[in-house]
Amino acid sequence: MKIIRIKGFKVVVLTKPSSINSPEFGKATFDEIPKYIIVVETDEGITGIGETARGVDEENLIRIAKGLIGENPLKLSWGHLPVAEKKETELNPESKYGPRPWERGTEDNFVLEFSKGYEAFEIAIYDVIGKYLELPIYQLLGGAYRNKVLVNFWIGRMTPEEAAKKAREGKEKGFRGLKMKCALEDPIVERIEAITEAAGEDFEIIVDPNERFYRPAEAIKLLKQLEDFKNVVMVEDPFPKKNMNWYVQLRQKTTIPVLMHLQDDRDLINAIKHEAIDYLNTCGNSMTAFLRMANIADAAGIPCRHGSGLDLGILDMSYIHACAAAKNCILPSGIQGHFIREDDLIEEKIKFEGPYAIVPNRPGLGVNLDWDALIKYTIEEIVLAE
Repeated sequence: MKIIRIKGFKVVVLTKPSSINSPEFGKATFDEIPKYIIVVETDEGITGIGETARGVDEENLIRIAKGLIGENPLKLSWGHLPVAEKKETELNPESKYGPRPWERGTEDNFVLEFSKGYEAFEIAIYDVIGKYLELPIYQLLGGAYRNKVLVNFWIGRMTPEEAAKKAREGKEKGFRGLKMKCALEDPIVERIEAITEAAGEDFEIIVDPNERFYRPAEAIKLLKQLEDFKNVVMVEDPFPKKNMNWYVQLRQKTTIPVLMHLQDDRDLINAIKHEAIDYLNTCGNSMTAFLRMANIADAAGIPCRHGSGLDLGILDMSYIHACAAAKNCILPSGIQGHFIREDDLIEEKIKFEGPYAIVPNRPGLGVNLDWDALIKYTIEEIVLAE
C-alpha cells in the first residue's frame, strides 16, 4: 500500500450564536481562523481523513505531504515523518526562526510531532491503517482503558444570567459540570452563584482564566472566596506558567486543586519536580504526544484531561480515541467543539450517553466526512502533494 495523493480543504466554520461570550465581554474571533481538513488517498482505495488545529501554515502542510507521497502507511514511524524540501535554517538553532527543538533532524527525517499540522496527518494515516487492519484507532494506540469518555460542558465569559441559562442547557443535555472562561475583572463569584442556583450544587465548575488572575496575591484572595462553593473542583492556568513558584505558592494557600495546561514533556516534568500541579490538561498536539504526556503524569500519580480548541468532528473524535487509551484520563475532557460550531463536517455524529462520549468500535477513526458540508464550508481546495 502506497500514499498517492493528499488533498487539503481550507475551511472556516463559525460558532453558533450566543455560544461563546456575552456581548459585554467582546466577540470571540477564534472561529474565523481557518482550519484544514486533510484527505490522504492510497493506491488500494483506502482513504484517511484528518483535521488541523487553527492557524496552520499551508507551506508546512505541503512539506509534510510531499514527504509522505509513495510511503507505505504501515511502515511509517510516528514522530519521524519524511519531509520534503528541507531548509538549512530549520536545523540551525541560531536562525531567524529561533530554536526549534521539536524539529531535530537527520538527513532523512524530522521529529515533527509538535509542528503545526502534524496532528492532521497522524490522524489521517492512523485512519488508513485502522481501516486496512479493520481496527479502531484506540487499538493502534495500545488498547482502550474505557469504552466511554467523560466530557464536560463549556462556556465563555458570560454575564451571570446568561451563564445560568447555559448551565441549565448543559445539565439538560446530561452533563455533570462545565468549564468556565473568565478573567479577574469578571463577576466571577456572581457567575458561579448563578450557575449553582440554576444547575445545582453538584454541577461541577472548572474555572479557567487563561492566566488572567495575574498575580498570586490576587488569585489567592479570589480562590479563598471560591472555596465556599463545593462545586468549584479545579482552577486552570490562573497566571503565567513561566514562574512555577507561583503555582507552588497557590497550591499551599488554597484547597482548590490546580490544573495546568501543558503541551511539552519538559514543561510537564518541570511542573512535577516543583510539585506545582494537581492535575494535567494537555491538547494542541498529536494523539501519540498526548498519550506520552499522560503516561508521564500517570507515573507521578497525576490524573489528566484532554483539552480542545473547540474543534470540528474529526479532531474531537481523535481526542476520544486518545482519551480511551490513556489510563489516567479520568477527569472530564473538553470535547465540545462539535456542539459549538455550526457544523462538525462528519456524517456520523459523536454519540453521547449522558456526560460520556462513546468510543466507536468501527475501523479507523470511526467517522466519515460529510462531503456536502465540507464543500459548503471550504474556502480553498488544494492538492498538497501527489
